Amino acid sequence: MKKTVLAFSRVTPQMVERLQQDFNVIVPNPKQGDINAQFNEALPQAHGLIGVGRKLGRAQLENAQQLQVVSSVSVGYDNYDLAYLNERGIMLTNTPDVLTQSTADLAFALLMSSARRVPELDAWTKAGQWQATVGAPLFGTDVFGKTLGIVGMGNIGAAIARRGRLGFNMPVIYSGNSRKTALEQELGAQYRSLDQLLGEADFVCLVVPLSDKTRHLISHRELALMKPGAILVNISRGPVVDEPALIEALQNNRIRGAGLDVYEREPLSDSPLFALSNAVTLPHIGSATHETRDAMANRALDNLRSALLGERPRDLVNPQVFKG
Repeated sequence: MKKTVLAFSRVTPQMVERLQQDFNVIVPNPKQGDINAQFNEALPQAHGLIGVGRKLGRAQLENAQQLQVVSSVSVGYDNYDLAYLNERGIMLTNTPDVLTQSTADLAFALLMSSARRVPELDAWTKAGQWQATVGAPLFGTDVFGKTLGIVGMGNIGAAIARRGRLGFNMPVIYSGNSRKTALEQELGAQYRSLDQLLGEADFVCLVVPLSDKTRHLISHRELALMKPGAILVNISRGPVVDEPALIEALQNNRIRGAGLDVYEREPLSDSPLFALSNAVTLPHIGSATHETRDAMANRALDNLRSALLGERPRDLVNPQVFKG
């Protein structure tokens, strides 16, 4: 008898077709009514879930008594109550590595856009303001040769560091839980404490996972340590930054600017950030390229398929629950 998969987002018709070779597949359809109601109605039948962006824990999964695996189409898994999944013996998988380069590209796009005031000057030009040569009040700041600070030197942090060092001759400093001696040798990167990094870097890129330790890692005290001409880039998770503190710093020109792809509340439909010319705001698109999203979806599908067929998934977040 085929097991049942409940897909709740980012599942293409091609993926459904692949899944249907081995499983019964339920895909909630907005044309058939409330998505949440359809999801909750199907949960008791589900042996596997695949998707992203839905909070899943005790309250949401209480009726999913047949559930064996949650396959997340994402690298981060802070939406899932890992302790509860472990308690239930439910496997959790994610999609690391496949979005490294596209996310690093976006980090550098935010860095460059903030430094050269690209969105602000694009809007200014389109509004018909360009009547004469641009003067000093609209000048940006150079990127080449400036100091790049990476907070969290994992795969994505390393990819950003390579772009900065090899492409823009930027000295690289980094902070994190451990030294990265190979990268130090490859790029000449230097380890710093977080406070030291904030005081030295011209560009501070946040690339850490969200945890109790990193929540509001950057707040009033940390922003005060940054150079007045520094730019903060956040592609990690929104709550890593104390958003009201950042808004205050930007309003008072305590730092030069910020490039943001993530926020404490998402989707973000209204915010003081939108009125700030020194804030570049994107709608959480770190992995949003056709190539990367396809790769993530296929990786999640492979993880799900392995788990439900009794094999150890490639990207198992909680290996202690695997009963193979």
